[in-house]
Amino acid sequence: MSPAFLSRRSVLGAGFGASASLFSIGSYAQSKPIPITIANAAGNVNLIMQELMKQQGFLEKMGLAPTIMNVADGGKMMGGIINGEIDCSTMSGFGQIFPAIEKGAKLKVLAGAALLPSLAVFTTKPEVKTLKDLEGKTVGTGSLGALLHQLMVALMKKHGVDIEKVRFVNIGASGDVFRAATMGTIDAGTGEVAVIEQTDVYKVRLVEHGNMSIELPEYTYQGAWASEQAIKTKREAIVRALAAYAQLYRFVHKPEAMDAFLKARKVVFPNGTDADGLANWHYLQQFKPYASDLVVNDARMKYMQQLNVDLNVQTKILPFEQVADMGPAQEALKML
Repeated sequence: MSPAFLSRRSVLGAGFGASASLFSIGSYAQSKPIPITIANAAGNVNLIMQELMKQQGFLEKMGLAPTIMNVADGGKMMGGIINGEIDCSTMSGFGQIFPAIEKGAKLKVLAGAALLPSLAVFTTKPEVKTLKDLEGKTVGTGSLGALLHQLMVALMKKHGVDIEKVRFVNIGASGDVFRAATMGTIDAGTGEVAVIEQTDVYKVRLVEHGNMSIELPEYTYQGAWASEQAIKTKREAIVRALAAYAQLYRFVHKPEAMDAFLKARKVVFPNGTDADGLANWHYLQQFKPYASDLVVNDARMKYMQQLNVDLNVQTKILPFEQVADMGPAQEALKML
C-alpha cells in the first residue's frame, strides 16, 4: 500500500461560487495553492490510480495542495467527512451515505468515479459452477449491508439465487476475501475482474455470470461525495479536485497511458508481476469504467437506494436533489 500523506492544513473558508471558480483558475494555478484533504478507498486499483495522479500532477496543475488519505474503513471516512476533518472523497463507495442522509446527515453525492464494479466471483470448489450452486454454501463478503455484501446480493438476486440459503461470512476487505477464496476456506468470494486473465496462476475459476462489470452495469461502484458544509465553504477546492480526477479518468482510458499506469503500479506493488500489471491495464482498456464526464443521473441514484431498501438499511428512496448535487461536477467540466 502506498503511504497516506497525513498533515494538518489550514482551513480555507472561502465559499466560492461557480463564476469565481471559473474566473480564478489561471491565477490560482500560478499563485498560492488551495489546500484540500481527500480520503479515498484503499483498494488495490485505487492505490495505483492515486500514484498515477501523483505522478501526472493533475491536482497540482489545478492549483491545489492535496493531502490524500487511503482509508479502508468506510465508517471512519464518513465520520471524517461529517466532522470536517476530510473535505471530500473522490473515489469510494457511497451506498452507505443514503441511509445516513435519511437519518439527517447533510451529505451529497457529487460525481461518479468507477461506474462499474471491478469485481468478479471466484471459486476453487468443483461443485460450484453457477451462482445458483452457492445456495447452501459459504460466500465471503465484508460486513452485512456494506459494499461487498450489497454487490453479492444484487448479483445473486439478478440470477434467481435464494439469498436466504446462502451463508454470508464477513471476511473483511476484498483482498482478504479473494485470499480466502483461493485457499478454499470459503466456497466463493470476490476478486478483481483482472484475475480472469490469470485464473491458472491463482488456481481459481470464474463462477458463471460472476463478472460484475458485465452483470451489474447499473451499480455505481465508486463516486465523489462530501458534506453540504464542505460544498458551501470549500467549493473552489472541490470543483478543482473533480476537474483533476476527470483528467485522470480520461488519461487512463487512453492506450498511450499504458507505460505511466504500469510505472505507477510498480511503485505501489514493487513485487507485483508484469502479468498482473497488464491484466489490470487490459481491464481498464476493455471496460473503461471511470466517469470521464463525472455527472451521474437519477436512475443510478435510485438503483443504489433500492438495493439499500431491499436490504432493510434504508426505508425509502429519497429524491435526487436530497442525495446528490451535480453542480460542482458541471463546474469542473467547464474547466477542462
